[in-house]
This record gives sequence, C-alpha cells and structure tokens, in this order.
Amino acid sequence: MVLVPVATEHVQELRRILGTPQVRARWRNEDTSPHWPFDDDSVTRFAVTLDGAVRGMVQYDEEDDDDYRHASIDIFLDPVVHGRGVGRDAVATLAHHLVHARTHHRLVIDPAADNEQAIRCYTAVGFRPVGIMRHHERDSDGGGWHDCLLMDLLAEELARHPH
Repeated sequence: MVLVPVATEHVQELRRILGTPQVRARWRNEDTSPHWPFDDDSVTRFAVTLDGAVRGMVQYDEEDDDDYRHASIDIFLDPVVHGRGVGRDAVATLAHHLVHARTHHRLVIDPAADNEQAIRCYTAVGFRPVGIMRHHERDSDGGGWHDCLLMDLLAEELARHPH
C-alpha cells in the first residue's frame, strides 16, 4: 500500500469507487463538483494505491490555530479491498505523517456510529472513542441524519501502534 498525492490520472478510478453502493452509502455527494478532488484547498488528498492500482482515497485537513491545533482524517476504499488491512495501513501511514512530519499532537476521525468495520480499523491504529455526535451527518439518501462516533488519537498513543 502506497499513498500518493491525488493526480488527474486517479480521478476516473476514484469516481468509480465513490459510485459503488457500499462507498456511496457513506460518502454521498463527495464528487458533485466537476473539479473534485481538486476543489478544496483546505484538504490534502492522497490516492491509496495497492500494487499500482488506485484503491481509494485518504484525506486530511488541519486546524492551525495554536490553541486548537489538530488534524482530521477521512478515507474511502474500493469494496474489493475491504477487510484486507488496506484501510488500517493507509490510516496508520497518514497518522504517522501527521504526527511526525506535520507535528500534530492530536488526530480525529468521525465514522458513522454504526460503521463497525471502520471503527475496528481506526481502533487498530490507536484511535479511541471520545463520544457520540448526535445527528452529525446526513444519511446517504439525504432525508435524515445519523450519529457519528468522534474518535481521537494522541501522538504518544500512536507510538504504541508502530507502523
């Protein structure tokens, strides 16, 4: 598994992955902009590649106010690689980058509270539940809201989960 900055040649495959039912259920409307994934300068995006093939995307954004400095992570993967440790490796790789190269002391991630597979993945990297954010995110059909689990990881905790 290798993370590479998202480039034009990744877009078609990333859009295909976003269109799969399993991913669309969690990442609805992500790619509605014709300029996606280059439409938001506040987010840094990497293609998740496995044996040279694009298998998903991981991204982060940063809060740079000195009093609240931290980074948040989001990820989606092609369902063909679900359950194979690719997500864990991608999140761990990005977490190490954010702690060591970007000097963040705290990282957050917020999966849907019912997304047990994602929660297991993030827990394996060292993220811990902080609390439930009630009605935090729109449902995939846009008609309602669902809860998300706020999870965080401190730099010193990441050291206990070597990559």
